Amino acid sequence: MKIVFHGDNASTFEPGFSNLLDARHDIKILSDTLDGAGETEAYAQADVVIGVRLTPEHPRSAARLFQVPGAGYDGIDLSVLSQSCALCNCFGHENAIAEYVMSALLARHVPLVEADAQLRRGDWHYWAGGPSGLRTELGAQSIGIVGYGHIGKAVAARATAFGMAVHVANRSPISDDHLAGVYGLDGLIEMLGSVDIVINTLPLTDSTLGLIGAQALVAMRPHAIVMNVGRGAVIDEDALYDALSNDQIGGAILDTWYVYPSPSTPQPMPGNRPFHKLSNVTMTPHMSGWTEGTIARRRAAMADNVNRLATGDNLINRIR
Repeated sequence: MKIVFHGDNASTFEPGFSNLLDARHDIKILSDTLDGAGETEAYAQADVVIGVRLTPEHPRSAARLFQVPGAGYDGIDLSVLSQSCALCNCFGHENAIAEYVMSALLARHVPLVEADAQLRRGDWHYWAGGPSGLRTELGAQSIGIVGYGHIGKAVAARATAFGMAVHVANRSPISDDHLAGVYGLDGLIEMLGSVDIVINTLPLTDSTLGLIGAQALVAMRPHAIVMNVGRGAVIDEDALYDALSNDQIGGAILDTWYVYPSPSTPQPMPGNRPFHKLSNVTMTPHMSGWTEGTIARRRAAMADNVNRLATGDNLINRIR
């Protein structure tokens, strides 16, 4: 079969990919813009396209499988996808994201960098025995996880291990004795007012766009923080910026955004609003799931699907 890795993101998974295949296939790496010699033809003739974007501007493809090298498929225009082409995604990022979440939260309670810098100046501010250096504990915090899929479950397990009270809001029913509170998405407002930390893990769909808006943010406790490791637009951008700039909530840790690099704008600011000017925001460039382990697990899952396609077996993580 002919397999193409379309774009910089997808090409990350190509090294070692052929070693996981049961048969030899013709594999090519294509640029995001498909403006190299023969790239348009290779894309159109591929049996398998691995990529994160599909728009009406892309060449029509005869592919039997469009494989997204990640969980989110909001970059795929389903109306462009041939009815005979399967669409699959893959996961494997939940452990990495859960580590990011706990690291970001711990940093707010265990100021290692600040303490190190102070002690190098002879400042013993955090010395045990001094009343000025008392810290808070992450385990004393309550956390509300919006979405209880791969990421939500991984975060909940680690938060529970730290002794945190874990609340979850999810579309489908949940049965888990370790959770302090379970809500449907119609009870999201109630949950947001009950926790110290709110974490969005949801993907972007028609039903989740702007799900956490002004009303939801108003319901949060004044000291509470919100974290986004799902998709940026699940949290309404204007409402979030206004809540942060007005100190309506305690702060935010944002890893997923509203503006992303493109071939025409490779280094944009990540929002339409100036989040970078707010002191109560920690900003990272959509890095939470991007680890060597994630790459290896996703590469293996995608190779498994190619092997399944070649032998006519059922594909895994099939969306349509």
